[in-house]
Amino acid sequence: MTVIRVLPWPDWVALAAFFSGWAFYAHFAKRRSLTKPSLLALTNRERQRWMLQSTWRDNRVLDGVVVQNLSASPSFFASTTIFIIGGLLAVLGTSDRATELVKELPFAARTSVLVFDLKLVLLTAVFVYAFFRFTWSLRQYTFGALLVAAAPPHDRIQSDAQREAFASRAGQVMGLAAEAFNDGLRAYYFAFAGIGWFFSPWAFMAGTLGVVWILYQREFHSEVLAVLRDH
Repeated sequence: MTVIRVLPWPDWVALAAFFSGWAFYAHFAKRRSLTKPSLLALTNRERQRWMLQSTWRDNRVLDGVVVQNLSASPSFFASTTIFIIGGLLAVLGTSDRATELVKELPFAARTSVLVFDLKLVLLTAVFVYAFFRFTWSLRQYTFGALLVAAAPPHDRIQSDAQREAFASRAGQVMGLAAEAFNDGLRAYYFAFAGIGWFFSPWAFMAGTLGVVWILYQREFHSEVLAVLRDH
């Protein structure tokens, strides 16, 4: 009961909406993409085509460069996330002074040091999750690079079935890497919703709903999705 009383009931409702909204949208996006292709699903289709085309090339330097460029994004975000986590932990170490500074912000909620620390812990947990997804994406891109490097020369592939089998396997690895990167980016979006908790639980809930709406629009109704669907 003491733990429950640490936060007022609107904060508990906002936290429940945050985690359930994140989990629900992740599940919804995966199931929805089976009937209505998402941005990730359509780009995964292009990754399959890319891997199939690589089996016809004698020199696969171009494919290696593309894999390296793709892995640069999760590498950058993983490094950036480390700095963000370090900054949040530094603020946790000086939460007394940070609480006083936050109270000076317009519309910021006046809370105890303990509640302020809980908000920082939430943001830290979100970015830790993002870090793990970015680094896992980076590792999977290295696995994809290994598959491209290990592919036999184009003139030694004896049948179309062999080409398609390689393209399917390598494309799936590249797709999993992209999915992990997408999860990390999604965590960044929800971190912005978590910032709303410093102002009020209602801003927190509104931010969560706003993030879900933005993610849905970008993954299922964006202009780039329409372009990819038409090809």
